[in-house]
Amino acid sequence: MTDHKKAVINLVYTANIISEKITDALKPFDVSTPQFNVLRILRGQKNKPANLCTIQERMIHKMSNTTRLVDKLIDKGFVKRNTCEQNRRKVEIFITQKGLDVLVEMDEAVCNAEQQVINELSREELIRLNVLLDKLRK
Repeated sequence: MTDHKKAVINLVYTANIISEKITDALKPFDVSTPQFNVLRILRGQKNKPANLCTIQERMIHKMSNTTRLVDKLIDKGFVKRNTCEQNRRKVEIFITQKGLDVLVEMDEAVCNAEQQVINELSREELIRLNVLLDKLRK
């Protein structure tokens, strides 16, 4: 096996392991990783509304069905949707206080999972890894 094939397989394999650990950390909250991502995007709006396009642009998983994700979060009471009275096509999405509160707990669970993933790496190795991964995405 060539070095480049081994590196790519290693990246994909490692990404899957990390994804599984984060998914497991979110299971007690009955939230998927893309739903967690939506909640973090909405929290980042700092009480300002977001529309579906804004959320979609900022998603880590670009293939996600943003409308479906938001609908599921509405059902859980984590977000709310307002339709503009002047323009019925304009939809504003906000994170609720319940969503903010549970997101704090989710952050802690995900942070613990992330720590488990990287606990074997030194600070210098983490810095180098970030540089290399950034370089791959260019």
